[in-house]
Amino acid sequence: MGGFVRAEAGSVGRVVYGRVRPNEDLVEAVEAVCDEPGVLNGFVRGSLGSLTDACVDCGDGSETVVYGPAVEVVGLAGEVRAASGGKPVAVLNGMIAGPDGRIGGGRFVRGKNLVCVTFELAIEEWLAADGGRSPGAPA
Repeated sequence: MGGFVRAEAGSVGRVVYGRVRPNEDLVEAVEAVCDEPGVLNGFVRGSLGSLTDACVDCGDGSETVVYGPAVEVVGLAGEVRAASGGKPVAVLNGMIAGPDGRIGGGRFVRGKNLVCVTFELAIEEWLAADGGRSPGAPA
């Protein structure tokens, strides 16, 4: 078997629901939704909303930009991990669809994905057995 595999022991904690307002960046908003109740590690388990424009990193050094208004986030998966300073850092991946039918997918670029009308989130807290100091967590 090739590649890197890591298993992490832990348990599910709280579920946090958040509403992101217009003109807030999606990545930064997920971090704020987690930071307020003190969720340091978690997974995005549900979402619904649209962005004014959307920008995703395709993983090959290029970015896909889809212009709105109202670019739909068709699917969103994300993880939040505590940085060395104790603040949550979000990594979000998803599929986007513009009003003209243009689609894209990849990692949402911080600062380039402003919420259009509203964005709803459900985030599940992850309580790592080692207290969140697992290998691979962002530094």
